Amino acid sequence: MHSKFLWLAVIPVVFAIGSACTSQNQRDKETQLPRIAIAGIAIESSTFSPAVTHEDAFMARYGEDVFTYYPFLDADSELRNRAKWLPAMRGHAMPGGIVTREAYESLVQQTLEKLEKVLPLDGIFLDIHGAMSVVGLDDPEGDFIVRIRELVGTETIISTCMDLHGSVSLRLAQNTDLITCFRMAPHEDALISKQRTVENLLDRLKNNKGKPPYKAWVPVPILLPGEKTSTRVEPGKSLYAMIEPIVEWEGVTDASIWMSYPWADEPRNHGVVMVYGDHKENVGRAAEKLAQRFWDVRHDFEFVAPTAYLDECMEQALAATERPFIISDMGDNPTAGGAGDVTWTLQEILARDEFKSESGPTLIYASLPDEGFVAEAVKLGVGSTISAHAGARVDDRYAPPVKITGTILAIEHGDRRAKTEVVVQTGSIKVIVTKKRKPYHFESDFVNLGLNPRETDILVVKIGYLVPELYNMRAGWIMALTPGGVDQDLHRLEYNSINRPMFPLDKDMETPDLKTRFVPLSDEIRY
Repeated sequence: MHSKFLWLAVIPVVFAIGSACTSQNQRDKETQLPRIAIAGIAIESSTFSPAVTHEDAFMARYGEDVFTYYPFLDADSELRNRAKWLPAMRGHAMPGGIVTREAYESLVQQTLEKLEKVLPLDGIFLDIHGAMSVVGLDDPEGDFIVRIRELVGTETIISTCMDLHGSVSLRLAQNTDLITCFRMAPHEDALISKQRTVENLLDRLKNNKGKPPYKAWVPVPILLPGEKTSTRVEPGKSLYAMIEPIVEWEGVTDASIWMSYPWADEPRNHGVVMVYGDHKENVGRAAEKLAQRFWDVRHDFEFVAPTAYLDECMEQALAATERPFIISDMGDNPTAGGAGDVTWTLQEILARDEFKSESGPTLIYASLPDEGFVAEAVKLGVGSTISAHAGARVDDRYAPPVKITGTILAIEHGDRRAKTEVVVQTGSIKVIVTKKRKPYHFESDFVNLGLNPRETDILVVKIGYLVPELYNMRAGWIMALTPGGVDQDLHRLEYNSINRPMFPLDKDMETPDLKTRFVPLSDEIRY
């Protein structure tokens, strides 16, 4: 009995020792893992739109919530277990107008405060877009990375992921260590690119390689809209296809081509090629090869779909025998930075006799934001008749608010972007009016409102090139050259700050210098 009680007394002691050892082993493991923070502020913002972007548009996430952006960093993923992840803040706004200085400073300060609490850091996964415009700043992403460097120092390796429609200033190139961007437009590889950014960082840290010693930066004086540079078609398709074989070259870690963003008037807005790695000759040769090819095919870039002014687009749509015929209302495309509330196209459609009767050709228009209109519709309720003005509250340069008179077919609350959505039928047209801006990308966006886009004759969406789901749904498609803050006719825009000459604005410009410029390492902060 005595020995039995002695053994029972020992059990909790052994258990406690085992637990302590396990906890210590876990702590030892965590101290051996690299400490990597996650941060980013992302938006594509037009300086040619009167719209202004405020802080709430970024829908910032903090701490563990940041991981929701990155499925490849799920709790049980292999990548998640290879580092001690310290998410700071990540804010991502839908494209829009210029960001207020107050919003930018607040977001930057929050990021720095979060990062300061987790110092020291071995690495940072910096997730940005690259086309953010801020009041009073020419290069916000360059400013952002400098301020991060001032806090974390120059030993921390920063691995940056961007949209291929972003811009890479020399300052941004110098202060980052590993940089990449998407290789597809539409951006079906966005998450793949972000994962590549993380994997490149982990590889350098795990193998003690440190910062790649060679970074090649080649500015290419080309500034084209995404609707002309889609990787679905040539020459974008084959240009970006060159990247994968090049990154297999000895000593080349990654290579990227940025098309930049034509709806912001800043010196950094132009094409860029960057390659980095451990083999100087191969890195430089790869950058020059990609830059030269980019320049050589500049005249071959065409719109990804047929284009016309609205009247011709409508005639083609009405003559189509298969449905849906999709019209891209491009000039006010909110996914490229338009205000989203330009009424010009809807005014023109409502004025056409073909749609005056309910028995006319069916057309869905998506969409127009107007809080006041939505509030009135909610007050009246489904089935009621509404007659109120909508749109042109932000951008009234091309048309005033449009009067919509019709029957309220649906009211839906709770959408993350739109907040509240209202469908009004006037004649044979069904207009979607939202409380907040929302691009309509998916079939479910329409089905949730009781609409069937596949069975409508004409679908008009405020978008440029079609995202995959709409692209696969189309029976016919044309892109309308309509007015707005992201006008596709770049010659109509008043550029004052971009570097000139610039193709295609200066078609007869001389061949530029496309020699590699090796960028200094981030061992010193470059201002």
